[in-house]
Amino acid sequence: MTRNGGDVVVETLEALGAHTVFGIPGQHALGLFDALRRSELRYVGSRTEVNAAFAADGHARTTGSVTPLLVSTGPGALQTLAGLQESAAASAPVLGISSQIPSAGLGGVRGGYLHELTDQVASFRDVVKHARVVRQVSQIPSALGEAWEVALTAPYGPVWVEIPQDVLLAPASVPPVTSVSWSPRELHPRAELVEEAVRSLDGAERPVVLAGGGALRASAELLELAEKLRAPVVTTFGGKGNFPWDHPLSAQSWLEDWHTTEFLADADVLLVVGSGLGELSSNYRAFRPRGTVVQVEADLGKLESNYPALGIHADARHALRALASGVRPRKTDGLAEERVLGLLANVRKRLTTQGLDLEWQVLDALRAAVPDGTPTCWDMTILAYWAWSAWDPRGGAQLTAQGAGGLGYGFPAALGVAAATDGPVLAVSGDGGAMYGISELATAAQHGSRVVWLIVDDGGYGILREYMTDAFGQATGTELARPDFVALAAAFGVPATRSTPESLREDLAEAFAGDGPHVVVLPAVLRMFAPTHLENS
Repeated sequence: MTRNGGDVVVETLEALGAHTVFGIPGQHALGLFDALRRSELRYVGSRTEVNAAFAADGHARTTGSVTPLLVSTGPGALQTLAGLQESAAASAPVLGISSQIPSAGLGGVRGGYLHELTDQVASFRDVVKHARVVRQVSQIPSALGEAWEVALTAPYGPVWVEIPQDVLLAPASVPPVTSVSWSPRELHPRAELVEEAVRSLDGAERPVVLAGGGALRASAELLELAEKLRAPVVTTFGGKGNFPWDHPLSAQSWLEDWHTTEFLADADVLLVVGSGLGELSSNYRAFRPRGTVVQVEADLGKLESNYPALGIHADARHALRALASGVRPRKTDGLAEERVLGLLANVRKRLTTQGLDLEWQVLDALRAAVPDGTPTCWDMTILAYWAWSAWDPRGGAQLTAQGAGGLGYGFPAALGVAAATDGPVLAVSGDGGAMYGISELATAAQHGSRVVWLIVDDGGYGILREYMTDAFGQATGTELARPDFVALAAAFGVPATRSTPESLREDLAEAFAGDGPHVVVLPAVLRMFAPTHLENS
């Protein structure tokens, strides 16, 4: 058959280095999806577009490269927005490729086409880094190459390309695509800023590093700098895994505990790398630095957006490498390690007074059962809120939805991770969030995805129940009817286990021993630890 625009899309994706694509077909996108069968690309189809976007996000975070997301016009495209918002918050390089109504209807002519929007691309410009509408088949390779490059230019992030139905179906006058040039712009720090930061760090008596999600691709450089400075490292929730959890200089991630807030504020020089010091990282704005703040940030809009600092606009890898080569190495005297031990002891002491034995039991069982190095994907649920602070990744990536905070992320993201790895993946949801992704049990069964899905069933939106009860004395709209998750999983042909806190470790270990998806349901009402920002802000 005659090559068409859809073929040019998949040829270009292969030339750019794509191997796996996610999405859902639709009427205007049929030319694109038909071309997939003539390519070497692996297609992983979801059951809703938002879940396809979450899966692409998980895959992109895992591979560190661009993951294509293919969807159709109008409702299909718009359903990806929640997933793309999470990708933007987490700097995940997802390439959304959407069909469009025929070219004759573009520009708001109101032609009455199926799925027609007056200006579809306008809905995406405030969410993604870059958006473009392709008008001719010959534009496709350059448009996709441009988007690929933008997605992988620091700060990484999602991009969006729209292609009208008639362009996807039009005969291709260009020869088969075999190569596409692209080169992300390298964001190096300015020399005078590095020199000033080195002077500050060398003169510091109590330097501390706060490492965010922007430092995830610079873990080796972060470790080198911290050890040369003998500086404790606190990681943000989005930066979990960028510093070894059990390192003597690891002050871990208890950002919602006042002891950690004070630990950061007491630093005479605080080096913030890859974090905007937003609401969660600042303990809900209770953080008040008393020393000098040096902020390394690739997202120009986040530089000094919350706190005055010596702002260094740079990729974390380049900035940390320059700082590590410039600072003077310090002798190991044990003082920083003692400060870290004192901080963690104070945090644990505060928590032990709150009657949280069940929560620690569940966390300990989970950590004991999950093999080291296993990636974990967490939905917006109480156990995940605990994991932001308490989970030791042990070499496995910790993916969360806390950047944008939308429900339903955990399970579909884990399916995306599973498509990029050979080993198992853990997904954690509450019963409310689980219902957002329950249809993806069909995807897991179809692809044999090695995902163990832990559903903590507390009969509602548990964290909202707590928030509303604390604020208003009672909760409204938080109690939910839900299915028998074990029976429902069985209906999809997915093994499932009803667990208890006492049997959780054994049940999870058995689930991880399998070679396909497995659901573990834990009926339990967990509580959050008490906040500290209200009394100390």
